[in-house]
Amino acid sequence: MSSPAPAPKSPELSDKSKKYDRQIRLWGEHGQTLLEAATICLVNVTAVGCETAKGLVLPGIGGFTVTDGSSVKEEDLGNKYVDNLLTVKAAVLERNCYSFFLDASYLGKSKALACMQLLQELNPDVNGDYVDESVDYILSNRPNFFESFDLVIASNLNERSLLQLANRLWESNVPLVYCRSLGMLGSIRLQLKEHCIVEAHPDNRQFDLRLEHPFDALREHLESTEVTSKVPWLLVLYKYLKLWQKEQGDGKQAPSTYKEKTTLRELIRAAMQTDEENYEEAIKAVNTAFGAGMVPKALKAIFEDDACEQLHKKSDAFWIMTKALKHFVVEENKGYLPLPGVLPDMTANTDAYITLQQIYRQQALQDADQVYHKCQEYLKQMSLPADSIDERTVRLFCRESAGLAVLRGTRIADEYEKSCRLQPLVEDNELQDPLTAYNFALRAYERFLSECGSIPGECAVEQDIGRLKSIASKMLTDLGLQASISDDVLHEICRYGGAELHAVSAFIGGCAAQEVIKIITTQYKPIDNTFIYNAISTESVTLKL
Repeated sequence: MSSPAPAPKSPELSDKSKKYDRQIRLWGEHGQTLLEAATICLVNVTAVGCETAKGLVLPGIGGFTVTDGSSVKEEDLGNKYVDNLLTVKAAVLERNCYSFFLDASYLGKSKALACMQLLQELNPDVNGDYVDESVDYILSNRPNFFESFDLVIASNLNERSLLQLANRLWESNVPLVYCRSLGMLGSIRLQLKEHCIVEAHPDNRQFDLRLEHPFDALREHLESTEVTSKVPWLLVLYKYLKLWQKEQGDGKQAPSTYKEKTTLRELIRAAMQTDEENYEEAIKAVNTAFGAGMVPKALKAIFEDDACEQLHKKSDAFWIMTKALKHFVVEENKGYLPLPGVLPDMTANTDAYITLQQIYRQQALQDADQVYHKCQEYLKQMSLPADSIDERTVRLFCRESAGLAVLRGTRIADEYEKSCRLQPLVEDNELQDPLTAYNFALRAYERFLSECGSIPGECAVEQDIGRLKSIASKMLTDLGLQASISDDVLHEICRYGGAELHAVSAFIGGCAAQEVIKIITTQYKPIDNTFIYNAISTESVTLKL
């Protein structure tokens, strides 16, 4: 029979667990706890900004604050007509995506207040607040305002405001998620100084079984248990691995080549008397059961990082645990990572499976306990509180140690300076990809807002195309790129007249909310660092700028 599912912690789920059950299945209760403890700031009430905030309020972000100094106008409730959007037919764009929230009763009222009230209605458990001031005013008069937030989301800013905000957040080490939505185009840019990922959730996770190097308790169990059709396939595989090692006679611990694996599979198959499921499972597992537990290349680089080698009082808990993990691997565990203690499902007698499961879990707890005590030793050396790192956190860290990752990003301002990272985007004086061209065109659009004080294409499309082309050409020259943006791309930008399409803003907002959750929960790998989407062709690309 298959191994039983873990028993629930309590007979009945709490109201909160029922409410968030589906998402807890993705990032766990510990991830949900981090989400509910986080506070974010939404800068600028726009279509894509509202959609991003909605995607965080619904799953239960701890709190949010909306900042916008403008009031609701007539145009925020209606639609704007844009000619020849798809060159074949005209389309109607909503001037602002949040108009699906608003009605005439909000006219003249604070846009920040309206957005806050209507977002909070989606989830009364979330704390909402608003500041009826523009981002420029806040940066000029209260520059420390944004430091109290775990993350800031901004959208559709002009270049000057964007760079001032991004630079301030970079100095304060506050993550920024910047979104754009313009007609059929959208983009997301993450600005992260350093982001440490504990739970990467790889698509093809390899179970760490240690069959070729069993720890004492596992070896004793494997060698003292009779192999029958009722035991887990792991015992079957171990028995015939020992036979394979004896036949090889060269001291090799596990098969690595196709030929060697085939030989081991044939040994197991030859011993089968009937259609024994555990033997079949052992044969299938030959390809994946060996080789885990060693330190992967990415983790070696993290071990050698200066942040790991040189701890100080302001070191993040991630780096303290990483140094303790390194000590355990190098000094105490013969180069092997802590045992995760997780087994795959196996066809077996329930008692046999549970016994095996307990052996792995007990060893995993022992390994994590050694890492935890080393963490406490480092905390004591730095005169930091002992409860800065708890046992539960260390156990999770050890279980996920093979997939630890560190992402170090770049400032948004770096994209506006000459950079060798931008050169590969150009080939034969042309931007290589249409989506790349749209990214630079959107940046030219933001510079247009700063320099001209108006939206390109809002009143005079053809006239503004020339002005936008001049701005784009100078921008590319300043970046050291001998390239140009085609008139068709610039015409597409101007033709939108600053309008946002609800469907595009909803898509970009949903994607941005997903990235925010990744950052807050330190789970899954976020984009690194720019995502661009064209709804006309339904194409997207991720660039590191």
